[in-house]
Amino acid sequence: MMHKFLMSVYKEILLLKRDFGGLVILFVMPLVLIVTITLIQDSTFKAVSDAKIPVLLVDNDQGDISKTVKQNLNESGSFEIVTEIDAKKITEDIAKDAVFKGKYQLAIVIPEKLSSDLQLKVNQNVNKILSNFGMEDSTKVASVNKEILPKEVKLYFDPATQLTFKNGVKSAIDKMISQIENKSIYATFQDQLGEGDAPIFDQKSFISFKEIVPKIDNKEIVPNSVQHNVPAWTLFAIFFVVVPLSINIVKEKSQGTLIRLITNPVPYAIVILGKTATYLIICMIQFWLMVAVGVYLFPYLGLPILDIEGRMLLMSTVALFSGLAAIGFGILLGTIAKTQEQSAPFGATSVVILAAIGGVWVPVFAMPKIMQYASHISPMNWGLNAFYDVLLRSGGFVEILPEIFLLLLFFIITTTIAIGYDKKKRAV
Repeated sequence: MMHKFLMSVYKEILLLKRDFGGLVILFVMPLVLIVTITLIQDSTFKAVSDAKIPVLLVDNDQGDISKTVKQNLNESGSFEIVTEIDAKKITEDIAKDAVFKGKYQLAIVIPEKLSSDLQLKVNQNVNKILSNFGMEDSTKVASVNKEILPKEVKLYFDPATQLTFKNGVKSAIDKMISQIENKSIYATFQDQLGEGDAPIFDQKSFISFKEIVPKIDNKEIVPNSVQHNVPAWTLFAIFFVVVPLSINIVKEKSQGTLIRLITNPVPYAIVILGKTATYLIICMIQFWLMVAVGVYLFPYLGLPILDIEGRMLLMSTVALFSGLAAIGFGILLGTIAKTQEQSAPFGATSVVILAAIGGVWVPVFAMPKIMQYASHISPMNWGLNAFYDVLLRSGGFVEILPEIFLLLLFFIITTTIAIGYDKKKRAV
């Protein structure tokens, strides 16, 4: 049996050697893909994180609120405040025109007398409350009766701006205004009720939040483009062996090679085992080449280095079981397909679909709810999560065990169906 298995592996190697061009493409194209995608995504990431986004600010208030908005925008480190274009002070019309033409992503227009009218409104409310307690100040009556119209801070967005950016800016501006309003209310009560200069209200925020992220050697673990792209596109490359493997099986059926093997007799399971071993070697070589690119080539291209220290064994384990899942799918497809025209397009398209719903292109959390559920059926999603466990979450073998089990189960189910289908077909 072992001799038949080894001869089956030898046969597969001979077949691959005869298609040397195809073999080279199988290794080279994933490398070109991973370098190109990582370079593109890293540049985008840097553009978002390092460069400041210019924001047009029309300050018609010239009061405390506009000062606070400017201060917060400057302190955020993400925005560059622009108040003049071509040495001309920006008006609301100029800002609106510039943003709607796509020259700027955002313009903030602060209305006139926003700070003073806010203070007046707060004074009215405080005086009203105090009067209910019989503590009204006769000198404030005039201000109580004055009608103050509501104010609005206008935000102009470029129509092409992403919704997440819009929501983030709106939330930040709303938070700034709320803080100023609260401070005004406290200050007014202080002015009305306080004795001396000693503060009677503690204006420090009682509730705050703290972002806690995992750390290694006292450094925060922040995922970069390399830590996403190397595992993601490695999985994509591994699963693309579905195409040559299924074509290989279809060819053997159409050329009569499979019938000659079985008449020897060689069980179909041994033929499958030989293909599995051969293509598993290809998958692992693909994985190691991709990792080598991440470790040795990316730093020369100005990209972050892929840190695999102490993780290589676990990553190889994930790649091994991902390769098994891909091979199982390729064997099933090749067994069921009758022609190469059926196996090749279906194999390529299905791999792209599995990659899409598995989170290779778009992170799963950014997908619609229904697609987030659908992502759980993709073997690429299991492999990607296992890689994330190793690279980002400092997980060990126990943490990746569920994903490995799913990948192995997928291989067992697909190969079992393929063997059963072949047996039934030959019996007919």
